[in-house]
Amino acid sequence: MLRALTKITVTGGTCRFFIAQACSYLFMCSEYLYYYYCGPMVLDALIKIKNELDPTLAFRRSCREGICGSCSMNIDDRNTLACICKIDDSNKPLKIHPLPHMYVIKDLVPDFTNFYMQYKMIEPYLKRKTPTSIGDKQLFQSVEDRKKLDGTYECILCTCCSTSYPSYWWNADKYLGPAVLMQAYKWIVDSRDEYTKERLEQFRDPFTLYRCHTIMNCTEACPKGLNPGKAIGELKVLLANMGTMPSKNLSTVGTEYK
Repeated sequence: MLRALTKITVTGGTCRFFIAQACSYLFMCSEYLYYYYCGPMVLDALIKIKNELDPTLAFRRSCREGICGSCSMNIDDRNTLACICKIDDSNKPLKIHPLPHMYVIKDLVPDFTNFYMQYKMIEPYLKRKTPTSIGDKQLFQSVEDRKKLDGTYECILCTCCSTSYPSYWWNADKYLGPAVLMQAYKWIVDSRDEYTKERLEQFRDPFTLYRCHTIMNCTEACPKGLNPGKAIGELKVLLANMGTMPSKNLSTVGTEYK
């Protein structure tokens, strides 16, 4: 289904791009009138602009299905993915900005260097104390333990949640932010991981975890419908009760088969 381009303002870095809409969806340029049509999503409009109007416009995209998280940006004051955000059929102007409070490489391309450093800090992979040959054995996991991971593994690391959070704007060098904290929670509750307490210990400071004030901006912004705020709350409970935390169920955890 095609949509006519409505008013779109793209700002960020060195670029300020404006497409004006005249009556009957006509694009006015000097003394000429042009029709510009595209698909129904904001990403379709951006691709149209880049292909036919301004090839210097920079933005990330890949899957176009809301799976990879590459095209995260701020559209009409809301962090979302351009590939799943529909163009408004009304005459209301559409404003597009890069993700807020991040360094901008160019136009709609934010710098994720700090975010990926934070993600690396939580060691986002399975850690085992029991010696095993990687690739030779698999680990059993009960249905109940597997369900604990629902709502966490679907995260696509688009950072829509983290960049919607004031605490992350002001303390990005210390506070890990909702996206990274939810990933940390995923590995902490994973019954196959044997470094639960060691993972929790890294949050024993005033900033890494506790800059979250539960205003739930992160949950509202998540384009996948996840709840990072709940995961952060669970992390706080786990950290508070770490001294009395029971061992993980050895009947289902660490059981191996070839």
